[in-house]
Amino acid sequence: MKRQPTFLFYLLGTYVIVQFSWWAYHIIQLTKEIGYEQAAVNKRIGMIVGEGLVFFLILIFGLWRIIRSIKKEHELSKRQHNFLLSVTHELKTPLASTKLYLQTLLKRNFEAEMREEMLHKALNENKRLEEIVDAILISARIENRTLEIHREAINLNTETEQILHEFRVKFPQSKLALEAKNEINIQSDLFMIRTIIYNLVGNAIKYAGTDEAITVVLKRDEDQVILQVKDLGPGISADKQHIIFEKFIRLENEETRSKKGTGLGLFIVKEFTSLCGGTITYRANQPKGSVFEVRL
Repeated sequence: MKRQPTFLFYLLGTYVIVQFSWWAYHIIQLTKEIGYEQAAVNKRIGMIVGEGLVFFLILIFGLWRIIRSIKKEHELSKRQHNFLLSVTHELKTPLASTKLYLQTLLKRNFEAEMREEMLHKALNENKRLEEIVDAILISARIENRTLEIHREAINLNTETEQILHEFRVKFPQSKLALEAKNEINIQSDLFMIRTIIYNLVGNAIKYAGTDEAITVVLKRDEDQVILQVKDLGPGISADKQHIIFEKFIRLENEETRSKKGTGLGLFIVKEFTSLCGGTITYRANQPKGSVFEVRL
């Protein structure tokens, strides 16, 4: 909501409260002037004050709820604006890169090895574009409640190692490790589980970088399976930790941001974890960094 309508709302709310108080005062004064006995006057004043207080409290509660709604709408509007800026940038970048690679191949004759390298780069940009579109579509399906769980036997160790291998190929300098003392098998949705792991590891690489160690821990705690993704990046400040799993949340200004992303990754992770019957929490790592813990 723009500043002018917000100001008018506060002004109108203040006017109603002041005017109500003024009317109550005159009613009490008029009651005293009519000439009732003191007991009757006190009774009428008590009734006026009691009913007025109830009305006043209801009015204040209503105004408070409206103010909260205004603030939420304003925050959501801001997030959606950031999301549009982010998506526009994220979609244009791989499209522009792919176009550049293909145009270069058409204009110049390269050796087979160079042509293959450039084609692989174009395919990687296309895959990145697919991931962005998939994230948007998945987010829409979550909002529409159209996703269904398809449970099957999953070897969590194998799936996690495969995902880590994909990231090692993409980021050869990355320091990715898997810690798992035992083989862990679960019954869950394979697509959702892979998406959870992929997004958490990708998020760690994005913010911690490839120079810092990133560890995925798999273990059991009685009847629960625990998946942890630990990094040694900058971590998340305490005042931001409560919003990181919300939709469209990015901890950087979209005008000046330096990290890629749409603000949907952790939102999808939280929703998929919930659909799989689990929970996800965040805590600071020691001596620095982040720990995302999924319990299934």
